[in-house]
Amino acid sequence: MRAIQITELTGPETALKLVDIPAPEPSHFMTPGRGVLVEVHAAGVSFPELLQSRGMYQMKPELPFVPGSEVGGVVLSAPEGSSLKAGDRVAAFSLLGGFAETVVAPEFGTFPIPDEMSFRQASGLVLNYHTAYFTLVTRGRLAAGETVLVHGAAGGVGTAVLQVARGLGARTIAVVSSEEKERIAREAGADVVLRSDGPWKDEALEASGGGVDIVIDPVGGERFLDSLRSLARGGRLVVVGFTAGIPEVKVNRLLLRNVDVVGAAWGGWALEETETFGELGAAIDELTRAGHIAPIVGPVFPLERAADALLCLDRREAFGKIVLDVRPG
Repeated sequence: MRAIQITELTGPETALKLVDIPAPEPSHFMTPGRGVLVEVHAAGVSFPELLQSRGMYQMKPELPFVPGSEVGGVVLSAPEGSSLKAGDRVAAFSLLGGFAETVVAPEFGTFPIPDEMSFRQASGLVLNYHTAYFTLVTRGRLAAGETVLVHGAAGGVGTAVLQVARGLGARTIAVVSSEEKERIAREAGADVVLRSDGPWKDEALEASGGGVDIVIDPVGGERFLDSLRSLARGGRLVVVGFTAGIPEVKVNRLLLRNVDVVGAAWGGWALEETETFGELGAAIDELTRAGHIAPIVGPVFPLERAADALLCLDRREAFGKIVLDVRPG
């Protein structure tokens, strides 16, 4: 089968190689006997793959290895007694191996998708939307009627958070950096869109009537303090990442304003408590079938241009989910 391997830890420009290797067997997965063999049609491109190409991710497989944590495709075989069967269209969280024509995913991380959902959309369903629900509900304690401010709102996680929050009855404020990203945020359902190069904190306070209930922050850096200042009393700032740098917070700000800073690392939590996959999967499926979730597909690259896809992500040029077309059409 065709696959992309990371052969050295020198970054996407030189680390990736298109190879022809044997297809995996279901027994290759970390959960013996519970691997689902999936014919990959589309593979999602995410920050873990970018970091892996530089040896900067916490998971450090032995070289060479096939990256790729999530795919959309068709089940080739499933474990005995599984609710999945050959021929099912699925979204799957594979952890590794997704940048290939065939992958083995855990049964607990593989989910049927509606007929109207494309494989490209499915390749952005698990990581982004499970993260969104975990961030908003499990960690952020979202209640219907609250206001959620989302940084990086035109990216894969940002658009997922907007759609899930709207589906759960929240009002949404998106913060973006360009006109094109403003268009994407509105497509994802943002009620209000603010520009990150403007007085977004003051505008958010005005738009929310004095403060937002939740800030979802994958950015960090210098805007972190203004995110705290934009919270209402009892508000929660949920840290999803820190692409602009790791901020520091003086805890007196939390005490005096009665606000929380909460970490949300879905992957580490879910892999230790795998029942989380089923719980979040059921919630996402319900929102999808109710019409609230439709993953936004951004730039699409053929498998052999995986390096370009990672560079697009690295340069923050993308909106929605960057996708590799493994089996076009």
